[in-house]
Amino acid sequence: MRFFSPSVVAIACLSAGSLLTPHLALAANNEATQTKATKTETTKTEVASAEVTKTEAVQTPVVEASVNNSATEPTAEAAPEVAANVVATPTRANTFVNDAILPPSITWHGGSEALLLSADHEWATPFEQSNGLESPSYDDTIAWLDRLAAETTKLQKVSLGKSPQGRDIWMYVASSEGINESARLKQNTKPTILVQAGIHSGEIDGKDAGMMLLRDIVKGEKSDLLEKANLLFVPIFSVDAHERSGEFNRVNQRGPVNMGWRTNANNLNLNRDYAKADTLEMQHMLRAINVWQPDLYIDVHVTDGIDYQYDITFGYNLAQGLSPASFRWLENSYRPAVEAALTEQGHIPGPLIFAVDNTDITKGMSLWNPSPRFSNGYGDARHLPTILIENHSLKPFKQRVLGTYVMLEQTLKTVGTQATKLKSAIQEDKYRSSPLITLTWKSAPLAKGWDFKGIDYTLEKSPISGTDVVRWTGEPKLYPNLPVMAETVPDIKVTRPSAYYIPAEWTQAIERLNLHGIRMTRLSKPTELKLQQYALSNPVFNTKAFEGRLTVKADSTLAKVINTLPAGTVKVSTDQPLGDLAILLLEPQSPDSLLQWGFFNPIFTRTEYIEDYAIEPLAAKMLSDDPKLQVEFNKALENPEFAADPEARLRWFYERSPYYDYQYLKYPVYRSR
Repeated sequence: MRFFSPSVVAIACLSAGSLLTPHLALAANNEATQTKATKTETTKTEVASAEVTKTEAVQTPVVEASVNNSATEPTAEAAPEVAANVVATPTRANTFVNDAILPPSITWHGGSEALLLSADHEWATPFEQSNGLESPSYDDTIAWLDRLAAETTKLQKVSLGKSPQGRDIWMYVASSEGINESARLKQNTKPTILVQAGIHSGEIDGKDAGMMLLRDIVKGEKSDLLEKANLLFVPIFSVDAHERSGEFNRVNQRGPVNMGWRTNANNLNLNRDYAKADTLEMQHMLRAINVWQPDLYIDVHVTDGIDYQYDITFGYNLAQGLSPASFRWLENSYRPAVEAALTEQGHIPGPLIFAVDNTDITKGMSLWNPSPRFSNGYGDARHLPTILIENHSLKPFKQRVLGTYVMLEQTLKTVGTQATKLKSAIQEDKYRSSPLITLTWKSAPLAKGWDFKGIDYTLEKSPISGTDVVRWTGEPKLYPNLPVMAETVPDIKVTRPSAYYIPAEWTQAIERLNLHGIRMTRLSKPTELKLQQYALSNPVFNTKAFEGRLTVKADSTLAKVINTLPAGTVKVSTDQPLGDLAILLLEPQSPDSLLQWGFFNPIFTRTEYIEDYAIEPLAAKMLSDDPKLQVEFNKALENPEFAADPEARLRWFYERSPYYDYQYLKYPVYRSR
């Protein structure tokens, strides 16, 4: 998943580590035991290994490897010695259509390959049937999952709603009780995890990993995963884009063979739509979140950007955000458990990784504090712990899917055993009600740098572009103590109002607040209140549409007013679990405010005016009636630009006349202290 600028992205701590990666140590140990393993009775996992080896032969594998995890897993003592004898040779792969233009890679083998069934197994997923190269179509995905659901009561299917092109967005509910209603799911008191794949439908790893995991829960020996947790699985979120499939859709990504499109059928990016909720797909998802009330939300992506050793990277909100208790649980309980599980299975877990400068890694990394247009920023605002998985696009599809499987399985285990701590963190965040809310953040260097498991590269002058181009070598390289720029310094802050008041005519904004699940009431009769209102100035509209909207920024000044609000005016109290989200949506300086997204654009249009032939005598009368006004006008004339601008001089009088539109540039959302 590509974010905006590389300088405003990324998150989480990188840890120091050996240049020799876990999967190389595992591969070396596998080579030593291969002879013994091949003499044993052929199992389904060994069949899978043979198929995998056949598929990857074109990539010039470094070593051969069995996928029988119990037979080949190295001991902690032996791994370093074995790994020291391994020579990793980066090679150009030729499995996928774009391999020839991507950086060289090292053939991967890990313990998680034991999760694969043989291609001819009755319950092999389409991914496994293709030896880890392909991902099924929408119809084939749903047909396979429906066949699995028919085998058990533990897996139920519900539609979140229809896409713009008329496809159902299906969600599979996995519970030990076979529940298909949100009210009943809440009654079993277990924590609920919502896993969403394909918000960018070309980045589809989560779908195939989830299919395998559900299969192993239903048909294998992992049904106990549902004893302490419920799983909501959306295999394809952006369903229409998923069907705009082709092998040339994601040039930076190693598989699957055919990949979906980044934006939906209306060319809108769903992972920019959480706050404004313009798309049908997002509206369905927000309703699902409100109805099913998950305790953990996982959004699975595949990243672009630089090359590095990590294959499964993930992150969440920062400690400085709106959900600090959730951050502590994610950082101190969830991350260690998941990273340990991934490492044990031969993967290299890490944080979300984006460089300050993609052509110079020594400039360091950046910590990103996401706004609520993104899934993890939205989760921070509504106090729903949200994990953004970003698998590394340059790692093969099979490796990414298996790593995602390991992460999802461990998530069920960790959330199940730590349900009380997780739910307590959520409750603490929901009722924290901070008196100050940060709307925007500034970057500052962290005192401590990061050790980064990177890949070496050279810079070459390109005869095509005429500039330096990065050439990744595929060779692992440790970049010690890289500097980190972190968005952890508050910039624009506002005091927490007790409530907002929105006139009833701003229906679209009110509907959006309701869609998010924010509680509102209406005034039953006209009510005079002491309030605050923003006066806006210097509006700047984007010169081109962004995500289907003409966005706007403006300076704002808060002033006290006494106003009689009519019956029907909507009151939004901030003393509620979604109070922080309401603030980010209604404060005009918030980057994802409804104002900046264009929901209030009509207030920037001046509709009444006065002709010059009328303003001239009006101005003369105003000066004659008010000597103080003459003094003010004389002072204004001291500005030579003003004095030389006839329109500005006449407008000066119009703005002070009783004919002026005093609602012009006034933000029609009031605050009460």
